[in-house]
Amino acid sequence: MNGELTGNHSKLDFSAMEDAVGYRLRRAQLAVFQHFNEAFSSKGLRPTDFAVLLLLTRNEGAKQSEVAEALGIQRANFVAIVDGLENKGFIERRKSETDRRVQSLFMTAAGVDYLQELMPIWNDHEQWVLEQLGGVAERDNVNRLLRRFYD
Repeated sequence: MNGELTGNHSKLDFSAMEDAVGYRLRRAQLAVFQHFNEAFSSKGLRPTDFAVLLLLTRNEGAKQSEVAEALGIQRANFVAIVDGLENKGFIERRKSETDRRVQSLFMTAAGVDYLQELMPIWNDHEQWVLEQLGGVAERDNVNRLLRRFYD
């Protein structure tokens, strides 16, 4: 990139940020989210909605608060996500039998069917991400490095 970022009519000296890992991570995240949004645009699905559905496939009955925490979503924001998925008929909340204040989340049959429909799109998206990283061989290394931030 030789120190310059070119736009329509301007040139910016980019050399101060050229090796900034945080900046590169953010740009990579934006590219991945943009690709995800384009891939799933016909489904009207956001990455967080997909993450909730995918997480619930292996965690039926998980507490709403646990799912929010696992995905790094504030509880207040997570309520709106769950409301949207519930309104679409993909998940349902059930009160815990032991603590009526606790809401547990379950996939509905429609949610399971919808997720099955989405999986080929997600697999193609994941393949695109891996291609950007240099192939499947790089996945484990990249994931190992990224987990250091939150594990």
